[in-house]
Amino acid sequence: MTTVSVFGLGYVGSVLIACLADSGYDMIGVDISQTKVDMINEGYPPVVEKGLGELLKNGVLAGKVRATTNAREAVLASDASFVCVGTPSNANGSLNTNHVAQVCEDIGTAMSEKDGYHIVVMRSTMLPGTTEEMAIPILEQTSGKKAGETFGVCFNPEFLREGSSIEDFYNPPYTIIGAEDEKAISMVQEIYSMLSAPVLIVPFKVAEMVKYVNNTFHALKVTFANEIGVLCKQMKIDSHQVMDIFTMDTKLNLSPYYLKPGYAFGGSCLPKDLRALLYQARRLDVQTPVLESILPSNDRQVELAYEMIKNTGKKRVGILGFSFKEGTDDLRESPLVELIEKLIGKGFDVRIYDRNVILANLQGSNQAYIEKEVPHVASLMADSIEEILDTSEIIVVGTKSKAFQDIFDRMKDDQVLIDLVRIVPSPEMLNGRYQGISW
Repeated sequence: MTTVSVFGLGYVGSVLIACLADSGYDMIGVDISQTKVDMINEGYPPVVEKGLGELLKNGVLAGKVRATTNAREAVLASDASFVCVGTPSNANGSLNTNHVAQVCEDIGTAMSEKDGYHIVVMRSTMLPGTTEEMAIPILEQTSGKKAGETFGVCFNPEFLREGSSIEDFYNPPYTIIGAEDEKAISMVQEIYSMLSAPVLIVPFKVAEMVKYVNNTFHALKVTFANEIGVLCKQMKIDSHQVMDIFTMDTKLNLSPYYLKPGYAFGGSCLPKDLRALLYQARRLDVQTPVLESILPSNDRQVELAYEMIKNTGKKRVGILGFSFKEGTDDLRESPLVELIEKLIGKGFDVRIYDRNVILANLQGSNQAYIEKEVPHVASLMADSIEEILDTSEIIVVGTKSKAFQDIFDRMKDDQVLIDLVRIVPSPEMLNGRYQGISW
């Protein structure tokens, strides 16, 4: 592959053209704006970005970069077309994909005249399902061809920061290719062969969703830091010093440790410390809406687990794992205790097994917590996993213990497994007898 066309000469498209030209590809930019096209042809970037002007100028002088308003010309002269047009918000917050639809129609119409295999790489940010439900149907209808057979389609999200996009392009955390067509995957991998980052081949919807997860989390981080900053200011604390220290911890604070969908958090630290910080914020008359939303959202996970159990229509429930997380006997503010209390209050017959929680050895804070919150817990405890399996219609896995990993294979055909921690690695194989709380 030698020639690549890029539809949309805004920020993302201009950077892609410049970097791929710098890597040896012949690039054709396409845009409905004659002004942008003229700027690219003269070697001037249509957006302000460090290093972009030099790369574009070099590409034009080397005969590697040109631009046009003619979509047909670009598609017929290239092997791959990247779609980088904008997807702005509508007035109600929904995504406007009109530009994407129009470009797909233009590309498809041009492909109808091509004999060779052409690949269309969606790079515009779009909600999960858009590639398969909108882009591919338009391309097939206008080209008269079949995706995966006579042309290929991939979704390839970008992760570029304005101001450092050239560096980001050449040093990404990963390259994501959402696709089902092996030939298309191979062609996109070839285009990015100059990058050393790992290449992740995933379904279309996963690739589309990752972009939204990244941006939403970035927004959350900014807002979180801002609220901490406002609170620190009222207490005459240097918020930047606090956050500089906070971000030094890459074992927990900046890591995948807590970023796994599942059940609610609990324990003796997180709920207590969050409540204390919220109280301090209220005392200082500081509004912290993000921080204040954490506990209600956490409570919702407990309610969701209860609803899953209730909706089975069964009444005998076996809980595997009782403490707030595996490897501890700490029951303080365990969200599993909250779930058990709710189940008992609603008339469910509950049995519990947790090898780390031995009632005879509980003392101090744990003993006080049991006596206050679940005083009748002794009558609910089972001595073994087998006892839970023998007496329960619903099995609820609450901690990620190795002892529970084969639990589905040990269950009876009429029992239902509700997994709060993803103890089963491939739940899609288990049909209706398995339910995951967030998967």
